[in-house]
Order: sequence, then structure tokens, then C-alpha cells
Amino acid sequence: MENQETEQPKSEQQLQETPESHPALPDRTELDIANESIASLKDQLLRKAAEFENYKRRTELNSLNVAKYASENVILSLLPIIDDLSRSLKSAKEKSEEDPFLKGIELIFNKVNKILESQGVKVIESVGKEFNVDFHDVMMQIPRADVAPHTIIEEIEKGYLLYDKVIRHAKVVVATSPIEEEVKN
Repeated sequence: MENQETEQPKSEQQLQETPESHPALPDRTELDIANESIASLKDQLLRKAAEFENYKRRTELNSLNVAKYASENVILSLLPIIDDLSRSLKSAKEKSEEDPFLKGIELIFNKVNKILESQGVKVIESVGKEFNVDFHDVMMQIPRADVAPHTIIEEIEKGYLLYDKVIRHAKVVVATSPIEEEVKN
């Protein structure tokens, strides 16, 4: 019988009570709902504005980088010519230093190097430095006791930077310890 008493139909007063009018639940008016909607829309607007600012910064940086590195392909095509001139000068200096033709070639070589420097090109200095995979390509390893391991002992081909970007790695010969060489054999 107790079950019947607890399951009695609700009175008209109980049916008229809704969650909005119940004293235990907070009242949500249309104003509160509108304020929440406004706050949500403001948050979305701020996020979109921040995204747009980030997009503008990325686009500006990208266009600056395009302008900064626009000459890279031309410079890369000139580097083999610079290498050939350098080798020619080195070979000619071994034979005769007083040749006026040699002096003229040397002046041209120096002018081209100055032009490249003005465009942001720098030679990667390698000999005597420790091998760094970001700047160097190892062509050979030679066991040497007089030099610390992983030290560059010879430069086969110069490496170049365009501003802060490596456009050509230096090709180098690196010293290894004599013990490492014996273990490999």
C-alpha cells in the first residue's frame, strides 16, 4: 500500500511548477541567455581577430623571406664559376705571381666576391673547426694523431651561406683518431 501512496498522481500545483519556478534551481532569464550569447560571440570575434593578425604576420614574414632569398638560384649558378676562378688562381700563383694577366683575373675574382658579400653571401669557414652536419659534408676521413677527432683538416669545396641559410654545404676531409681506424680494420 505504501507504494500506492507514493505513486499517487501529482496535484495541479505540482504540475504547474517548472524547473524555472523551482526555488532550488537558479532563474535563467532571457537577459542571462542573451548575455551568455554576447560573451560567446565576443570570444569568437577576439579569436578570429587574433587568427587574422597571426595570418598577416605569417604572410609578411613569407613575403620578406621571398624577397630576401630571391637571388638564391642566381647565386647558386655562379658558385661553380667562383670555384673555377679560385682553382685557376691557386694553380697560376704556384707557377708565377708577377703575371699581369693573373693580377687581372684576381681583381675580377675579388670584385665578384664583393658583389656576393653585398648580396648576403658568406663563405663557411671550415678548416680547423669541428665537423658540423648543418654546414659540412664529409667526403673522407683520415686518421690523425696530431688533431682532435672530428676536426676538419681540409676543404675540398667551399660552403656558402645566404644570410643565415646554408645554400651549399662545404665538402670537407675530417680527422679521426688512429684507434678508431684500427678498430674498423
